[in-house]
This record gives sequence, C-alpha cells and structure tokens, in this order.
Amino acid sequence: MRKVLLLTVFITALIFSACTKSTEELETISVSDYFPLEPGRYITYNLDSTVFINFGTAQAVVSYQVKHQVDALITDNLGRPAYRIIRYIRNSPAGAWTADNTFMAVQTGSTVEFIENNMRFLKLKWPVRNGDSWKGNSYIDTYSLNSNVKYLADWDYTYDSVNVQQTLGAFTLDSTLKVAQRDEIIGNITDPNSYHEINFGEEKYAKGIGMVYRNFLHIEYQPPTPGRGGYRIGYGVKLTMIDHN
Repeated sequence: MRKVLLLTVFITALIFSACTKSTEELETISVSDYFPLEPGRYITYNLDSTVFINFGTAQAVVSYQVKHQVDALITDNLGRPAYRIIRYIRNSPAGAWTADNTFMAVQTGSTVEFIENNMRFLKLKWPVRNGDSWKGNSYIDTYSLNSNVKYLADWDYTYDSVNVQQTLGAFTLDSTLKVAQRDEIIGNITDPNSYHEINFGEEKYAKGIGMVYRNFLHIEYQPPTPGRGGYRIGYGVKLTMIDHN
C-alpha cells in the first residue's frame, strides 16, 4: 500500500512539474521574438489585392510583390523608440522596386504596435498563450460620426496555434502563431435584396522572422434601389511571405 501511495505521489509530482514547465515556457515567449526589428531586415510578400470594378458589380484580384524593409530607428510622437518601415512594390518579379508607403512599429515590451495610414494597431500582446485575446483596434477611431473605418470597431484579436510548426510555400517554419482577428458576417449574403457585410482578418507570425501571412477582407453590399442595381464596396489584402533575411 505504501509503495502504491509513493508511486501515486511521484506521478502526480511529475505531471505538476510538466504542467508548470509548459506554463513557464509559454509565459517566457516574448512578443518581440515574433516581430524582430532592426535596420536592414526585410520580408518580401506576394500581395493579392481584392478590388471591386464596374461600379461595384464585379470583383477582381490584382497581384503584386511588396517588400517591408526596416529602415531606421526613430522616435514616435510619444517620445518612444520606434522603427520606420518602408514598403516597396513592384508589378512582377522582374520589375524594379518602388517605395510607395511608410509604416512605423513600436515594441513596448508587452505589445507590438504597428502604425499604418495613421491607424495604430496592437498586433501582438503579452502573454502569448492560446486563447488569450485583446482589443487590437482600440487606438483607432471607429465611433465618431465621420469615421470611415467603423467596421474595425471592437475587434477581439485572439492567439491561436501558438508555437506550431508550419509549411508556407517553400518555407518550413519551426515556430509560428496565428492571430485570429475577425470572422463576421452581418445580414444574409445569399439575399440580393438586402444589405450584408463581411469582415475577416487573420495574421500569422514566425519566430525570428515576423509576419509571414495576412488575410484581410472587408465587403459591404448595397441592395438595388430605383435606378441602380446592387453593388459592393470594400477591399481585400492577402500577403504571403516569399523571401526574408
């Protein structure tokens, strides 16, 4: 009986130790591990841009290549260290790169902020654990009368598939995580006579590299009115990493 009791205590201790170790490992994951920043680093993506043409009656996908390159360490408007990121674009792999946008990224220790088109996104947040969530668009004006990004309101960014190996194109990535941002349908998308809206967002990050995949889609459908047929507005962005240093 005593041997059975000792064995039970030993097994329980092992299980507790394993759980504690697993928890400690997850809690020591740094957000900066999945969003490394230093001048000269870059990631190149295939960009598939969804647009609506013919007055919103047709949908098309236009493909480019873009490169996000960390340019310099600067200071943001709050006096914090920040990194300027320049986006380069070309129409084909044989084309020349042209700078067409500038972003900014801030690592605070517990978060990664990304400023794009004057909107501040909370891309990553500590602790990095499956199921943990945060309001990723909380710094964006989505509620004022004149806001044109109301569809970004109240998004819950949630960690999914943390520290998972993944194959992306030609790359085998040892440790990735997914941030599920939104998967929303408003209205009946099968009814051509009623308004509907689709909002979707997810991003994937690889340890030691940064964002390796992004899929974003916003569509609003306006039903027919006298003198005008139904039409769609919105846009979509799909980024898939094809190169990095």
